Order: sequence, then structure tokens, then C-alpha cells
Amino acid sequence: MTAIVLDVRQVHAKYGKREVLSGVSLQAPAGEWFCLLGPNGVGKSTLLRCIGGALAPTSGDLLIAGHSIIAEPLAAKRHLGYACAPEQLPGLLTGRQCLEVYAQAKGLQALDDAVLTLAVELRLDGHLDGFVDTYSLGTRQKLCILLALLGEPALIVLDEAFNGLDPASALLVKHHLQQRLSGGRCAVLLATHSLDIVEHYADKAALLIEGRIVREWNESEIAAYRVQGDSAMETALAAAYG
Repeated sequence: MTAIVLDVRQVHAKYGKREVLSGVSLQAPAGEWFCLLGPNGVGKSTLLRCIGGALAPTSGDLLIAGHSIIAEPLAAKRHLGYACAPEQLPGLLTGRQCLEVYAQAKGLQALDDAVLTLAVELRLDGHLDGFVDTYSLGTRQKLCILLALLGEPALIVLDEAFNGLDPASALLVKHHLQQRLSGGRCAVLLATHSLDIVEHYADKAALLIEGRIVREWNESEIAAYRVQGDSAMETALAAAYG
């Protein structure tokens, strides 16, 4: 059986008195690209923050490679690659220093060769010794993705990670993720508004509305949309929005 890398179990979360997540459950096994869809403000980023351990849920549990992010945060985070938002990067560090700090936090003796190779392919290597506060949005986004890939994480979590990337760079990242997935090395959870990514790359997708998963699409359903044409997934999503 394929190992379940991400297991979200009936998660509730609040900001103050306002409940943002209301019993969210989902699973992602190794080798699966899972896309989380939904309009702004419905709880996608909140769910990702709970998975990353930045926000404690009010109830429920979240397991990464079998380890609870609540009860075993250090063990869970050893298997997690989380791409922070570009604006959260430390502006007074260089890109290389960011990579080195992340690597040390994960107990790595050196930066991953695969990550450094991807940096070259993304033409980021020439920026690594510059300070992050001089980076464009796209350059910051590339660095966030590289940080999430360090240490061969079993779960890679990305929040609108392709925003700001030029088409060539976005394609390189997608192909890199596909290579990791095809080897069963990880699962990918991507929060996105891009139906193109869902139609062409996702193995599973779920629609989050007002803190609840209201619709899921499995691999065979997404494959059928690919055959039907570009508007098929958009039509299905519009129907799910109700």
C-alpha cells in the first residue's frame, strides 16, 4: 500500500471567535499532487498554516508521515517542506543565507544538489548572494520554493507558489515536482486558483467553501475533464460553487 503522507482529521480552527475551518478532512499519499481550490477568504491558507504548525487547531489532528503536528511537531516537521509567503522572507539575509539557515534547521550537512541544480535552471544562482529585500516577487517566489524542497521532504506544501513566476520558470518547477512525485518520494499539496494546474497536473482536487470541503475530484474524474476540453473543469467548479 502507498503510504499516507498527509492525513488531516476533522480539523477545526478559529481566529478569535470566528471559526474558519469546520471539520476539514483530507488525505494525500506519496506520489500524489493534491490541489486545494476555493475563493479568497474560505480557509485555504489557514489550513496550510495548521499543517505547517503555525496555527494550532481548536480540535482535530494533522499527521505528516504518520507524525502529529500537534503532539510530535519536531518529528512531523522533519518530513515537511513548507513554502512560506514571499513577503515573509527575511529581507536582510541573502538568498544563500536563507538556504543555509533552512538547511541547518533541518539538520542537513550541505544544500541538496537537486535544489542547487534547480536554482541554476531557474536562473536564481546569480541572485543568491544578493539581499532578499532587493528581489522581485518572482525571484522571492523561486527562493520560497527552493526552501520548501530542501532535505527531501515527504510532504511539500505550496500556497499559490506559481504567482509571479514567468512561464518558463513555472514549467521547470512543475516538471521538477512531477519527477519527485513519479518516484514516490513525496506528496504535493498546492493551494491554487489555477484550473490549468488542476487539469494538467493534479491527481486529486478538493473545493473548500466557508471552511468545509464541499467537493472532491479523484484522478479519473480529472482525467475525464482533460479529455473533454479546457472548459470542462471550469464548468464543474462553477457547478460546485453552487
